[in-house]
Amino acid sequence: MLRGIPAILSPELVKTLMEMGHGDEIILADGNFPAASLAKRLIRSDGHTIPDLLQAIIPLFPLDHATQGPAIVMALLPNDPTPEVWETYRTLIKPYESTFTDFAFEERFSFYDRALQAFAIVATGDRSFKGNLILKKGVVRS
Repeated sequence: MLRGIPAILSPELVKTLMEMGHGDEIILADGNFPAASLAKRLIRSDGHTIPDLLQAIIPLFPLDHATQGPAIVMALLPNDPTPEVWETYRTLIKPYESTFTDFAFEERFSFYDRALQAFAIVATGDRSFKGNLILKKGVVRS
């Protein structure tokens, strides 16, 4: 164990976050997401929720300021309600990312295509409606 690294972050996840470069993407996937069939690198985190993981990751992980959408969620269908968890994500991201205004939205099958190119997918047991979240890594500024 190390000081300052939340216990929820497995050694494999910390290593993956460290290996990622500017522009690489990681997906925090809910329990319904086809993570195993889409992932180049699959990290299991089944007993955790996406908000809990995001809370641990976002203080360590700079979002990409060079793009309009460094945090991406799956677009809603016409009759879908707005997922409550999205407000939780906003609340967790904003204190660490002053330029973050809102999510970019990706149509479901485009989201899956994007997952095929992601650096890694973290499979959680989260049951939130439309809880999947893509984070695009930025650079650490001194």
